[in-house]
Amino acid sequence: MDPQRETHEKNNTEHLIADRREGIGVCGWILVSLSFLLVLITFPISIWACIKIIREYERAVVFRLGRIVSKKAKGPGLVLILPCTDTFVKVDLRTVTCNIPPQEILTKDAVTTQVDGVVYYRIHSAVSAVANVTDVHPATLLLAQTTLRNVLGTQSLAQLLAGREEIAHSIQVILDSATEQWGIKVARVEIKDVRIPVAMQRAMAAEAEAAREARAKVVAAEGEMNASKALKQASMVLAESPAGLQLRYLQTLTTLATENNSTIVFPLPIDMLEILGQKNRGG
Repeated sequence: MDPQRETHEKNNTEHLIADRREGIGVCGWILVSLSFLLVLITFPISIWACIKIIREYERAVVFRLGRIVSKKAKGPGLVLILPCTDTFVKVDLRTVTCNIPPQEILTKDAVTTQVDGVVYYRIHSAVSAVANVTDVHPATLLLAQTTLRNVLGTQSLAQLLAGREEIAHSIQVILDSATEQWGIKVARVEIKDVRIPVAMQRAMAAEAEAAREARAKVVAAEGEMNASKALKQASMVLAESPAGLQLRYLQTLTTLATENNSTIVFPLPIDMLEILGQKNRGG
């Protein structure tokens, strides 16, 4: 986020809060004084209505005659409230898990998908969360849904399936900058599931199977080519040594006798075959 923009938004937030914290006027001070006097008169019974306990993970935003008492929320611990003029709102600062329901999205390449996700966020400024937005949690959920649809609408199906982490990070940055003035800090965004139509699943499976078959044929062709080169080199070596060819022939016979014991093989000398071949050519 741009530091100048962050400073500008922070100043605007403080300005809004400052406007709410202008003087309560003479009548207001009279009412506050009467309320304080009533507490003193009814003490110690009134102390039970004045003391509020705020838990460690909570903060209290106190309103006096409808105006925020301080820029900083009160708590945790004991908080003193005037019973007649003061009201307070408790704000939970723990991390909230927000499930984004499945959103039907048309991707950049005109494929209809359903995508759902989850957003983890927390309130870091209780005063801003109370004073700057009506209900911070539904507002964050609706903004997360809209941001998810807008971001995924600019991505193709392949980019959506392969780049979930990058897309989730971009959604987190957009949400964090948009909810800064609400006192929200978006910690993490995750895309849980991407559902595509059954027909598209079949088409993608057929495409992947065809690609695998094509790769298998290429690998088999490369293997045949390598085998033919090796056989060619072996034939050249054996052609230089007739005795080596004879030994190879005997080794092959030994292998056949070991694997197929019921097979009877009669070795025929290679020289005899050469003589027969020469006679045939001479005839």
